[in-house]
Amino acid sequence: MGPHPAVAAIRLAVRRVLHDLLTEHHRAPVAVPHALPHEHPPSSRLRSSGEVPPSPPLVLVACSGGADSMALASALAFESPKLGIRAGGVTVDHGLQPGSDARAAEVVQRMRELGLDPVDSVAVTVGRTGGPEAAARDARYAALDTAAERHGAAAVLLGHTRDDQAETVLLGLARGSGIRSLSGMAAVSGAGGRYRRPFLELDRQTARKACMVQSLPVWDDPHNADPAYTRSRLRHEGLPALEKALGKGVVEALARTAQLSRDDADALDSWAGQAEATVRDATGLLECAKLYALPPAVRRRVLRRAAIAAGAPAGSLFARHIEEVDRLITGWRGQGAINLPGKVVAQRQGGRLVIRQG
Repeated sequence: MGPHPAVAAIRLAVRRVLHDLLTEHHRAPVAVPHALPHEHPPSSRLRSSGEVPPSPPLVLVACSGGADSMALASALAFESPKLGIRAGGVTVDHGLQPGSDARAAEVVQRMRELGLDPVDSVAVTVGRTGGPEAAARDARYAALDTAAERHGAAAVLLGHTRDDQAETVLLGLARGSGIRSLSGMAAVSGAGGRYRRPFLELDRQTARKACMVQSLPVWDDPHNADPAYTRSRLRHEGLPALEKALGKGVVEALARTAQLSRDDADALDSWAGQAEATVRDATGLLECAKLYALPPAVRRRVLRRAAIAAGAPAGSLFARHIEEVDRLITGWRGQGAINLPGKVVAQRQGGRLVIRQG
């Protein structure tokens, strides 16, 4: 008799990601110095190529102790030995609740009991920039980046589910930030594809069920039910209301929208990258007439890229900022400079668009 369907589902999702990582890993063999005349490499192939297969990669799981990440940790611990992959874990203590350090220690112990090694607990200080949710996210990813680099990990697995994806799409829709916001979370993201999300096609209930049938203890973060947080209100009030009004299947439809939007956004970003070189003059300034000739979706992407290159923080650059700059191209009435985040200024001068530090 095989494993419970929920357990089988999470293991299959993780196995697919690990296979992808192995394929990528073996495409990058490690070069070694040529052998001296009196030395004998282990095989003629290695002697002729000067390469050896890379050592087994290390994959970390980011584990909060909640059902999603515990299910992910258990699946990684089960699948990694079969593929010759080293598996470890890291938990981030945000310090936002009393006793958070003790809970982090418990999560470390649970990961060790699963057989993960190395296992880390990293304490962070959460700032205030962008609001509490964004600040906590920024601190968490910074800690995960540091842990991955310290251990030389090939990837960090994250336990975001299809439900999380649906919530992210709705939050993007509420911000009115365009198709990129509607594309939600990518299955692969971060520098060099560091972050992998195996569960984006699985619902939250599957992960919770997998923990229950394996008798894995889970911790339910009270912040996830706190109406002070936007995502919490959306999870417990917004999405249930949508499903009541529109029927079941809203989460699946939103997740599908995310993938379709991502495909479109990727294509438009590629187009904008190619178009940018064609709308600059010999000195590198953007020519307004050539910008005007581009399709609006492509032109706005070019403007956004230029603003970020000038120093505007990508996370603080919203659609309304780009729309104001776009009006310097499409609705020119002699208006003055546009102030952008990061002390960047956009200004039209002599048929050119100048975007620079103010």
